[in-house]
Amino acid sequence: MISSLFMINLSGDIFMERHWQKVVSRSICDYFFEAQAKATSPSDIPPVISTPHHFLISIFRNNMYFVSVVLQEVPPLLVVEFLHRIMDIFADYFSECTEQRIKEHYVTVYELLEEMLDNGYPLATESNILKELIRPPSLVRAVVNAVTGDSNIRSQLPTGQLSNIPWRRTGVKYTNNEVFLDLIEEIDCIIDKQGSLVMSEIHGKIECNSRLSGMPDCTLSFTNARILDDVSFHPCIRYKRWEAERVISFVPPDGNFRLLSFNITNQGFVCKVVITGVYCRTLCV
Repeated sequence: MISSLFMINLSGDIFMERHWQKVVSRSICDYFFEAQAKATSPSDIPPVISTPHHFLISIFRNNMYFVSVVLQEVPPLLVVEFLHRIMDIFADYFSECTEQRIKEHYVTVYELLEEMLDNGYPLATESNILKELIRPPSLVRAVVNAVTGDSNIRSQLPTGQLSNIPWRRTGVKYTNNEVFLDLIEEIDCIIDKQGSLVMSEIHGKIECNSRLSGMPDCTLSFTNARILDDVSFHPCIRYKRWEAERVISFVPPDGNFRLLSFNITNQGFVCKVVITGVYCRTLCV
């Protein structure tokens, strides 16, 4: 799938690269630089660039380009989503994903990329699993590693990696069991000169912070789930039950994660979310 990954800043400098299947010369990025020179803004660069022997699939985020080199034709959105996932993991590990932070943690970045991709194919993408494999960097751990000669990589596989619920580690315990849900919505609308609503659309997402012990099984229901369009789920959600009952049933990962994202194109709707006694109501008119 992904043969190489190049990280490029706004100045056009390749400040980091990683190869899996074979080493690809940096000259392959000349095709990307040509497209960059023709673009009026960084976001105007085509996400997929075809070359005689490769495909370049890239994203632009936080003033950086992540350019992946693909040898064979693959679904572009799969690669784009994975590149965003890499940046999300870096932000989770280093508090923010910037060029400076990546340069400060070169070793950890290489270790993460090694675990996230196996011969160029996505393997471990869950933050909980990766943190059990590779300890997040800290000042205290850096001092201990310097004294003892140890590394951030654990010697044992995480228990969740061998189960059918790889996104959640085992043995989670909390004194107070609680879960927090943030329903975030962005409204796009067009209003004519008389003030009448012509078109409206909502882009929403549900961010979750789970602090539950053991293996909790949660259920989330909507008053009218059929108004949700183009729903994107976290892997923990049981898709078959959603298709049959329009009920979200899941075993949540530990910590922060995005439960789902959705679009709503109807007008004058009411969306109600209910979970374990918590009631959230959103009204758009």
